Amino acid sequence: MSEYAVEIEHLVKKFGSLTAVNDVSLKIKKGEIFGLLGPNGAGKSTTINMILGLLQPTSGKVLVNGADMQRNPYAARNEIGIVTQETVVEPELTAEQNLMIFGRLYHIPPSELPKDIDFALELADLVSFRKAYAGTFSGGMKRRLETAKALMHAPKVILLDEPTTGLDIQNRTKIWNLLRDINRKQNVTILLTTQYLEEADQLCNRIGIIDHGKLIALGTPTELRQKIGVSSVIEISADKEDLQKVAGAFRKAGLEPQVLTNKVVAPGGGNAAKKIEMLIKAMSAGKIPVRNISMHEPTIDDVFLKLTGAEVRDETGEFSGRGRMMLKGGR
Repeated sequence: MSEYAVEIEHLVKKFGSLTAVNDVSLKIKKGEIFGLLGPNGAGKSTTINMILGLLQPTSGKVLVNGADMQRNPYAARNEIGIVTQETVVEPELTAEQNLMIFGRLYHIPPSELPKDIDFALELADLVSFRKAYAGTFSGGMKRRLETAKALMHAPKVILLDEPTTGLDIQNRTKIWNLLRDINRKQNVTILLTTQYLEEADQLCNRIGIIDHGKLIALGTPTELRQKIGVSSVIEISADKEDLQKVAGAFRKAGLEPQVLTNKVVAPGGGNAAKKIEMLIKAMSAGKIPVRNISMHEPTIDDVFLKLTGAEVRDETGEFSGRGRMMLKGGR
């Protein structure tokens, strides 16, 4: 039996003359938490949709827990649980009723359903809210209920699209802990996309970055930070109208800046502290107003920016609620 939960072999997807995914090969180990990152239009959404069986590849193969998505889609889809970016719960039903309906959709035997519902509620820390209507739940509680629904049919792999988008830091931390529990206690492989790169850094055993249809980087968070060969990053935030002036000060200090939405960043190189001193003098002389000046070790954000030349921007959901229902299968 394979040691991999998801295997992608030479995956290609073309839309007319456009090659959205270009010969991507990737293996995700069983029990791994894996993050798939990429800017808009990079091919991430298309890759995810082929893993889910919502798009047929032009060529290549997708295996989910050993089941071929093209040859045996029913078996492959039954190995997957999905949490979409848009939280899909029935507000007029209780938490228990939400789980019961979803369990029936997955043909869970009636004799097993109560036990499975109890387990899902306990895992999501919603036992005391089992009779409460989902419409009264906070955003974080709805997200936990949505995750519990995705686990009702005991999938081996769970895919999450932007699992904490829109949540405050407290609820985001609760979701992180829930995902760690699911991964550790149930040995469920987790594949997630996220616009919060610190989330990928905190949660993921490995991260893959896709851009222009190709997998351009793959490794642990530490390996990826080492990959860019930068020991420090200088960052200056300023008003939008002043960013180009700030970038000019970076160039005068011998640095290669990248201008982002509300800040300018550059590798610090050798003697970064001296470079910051030069920057402060240049901006003081040019009377350039800034909000903040800082220096830090490379983060996954810096890796992403270095490799793709882009920031992670808010994106539409990778897979819709409708797509989720298309994956319904038996147990």
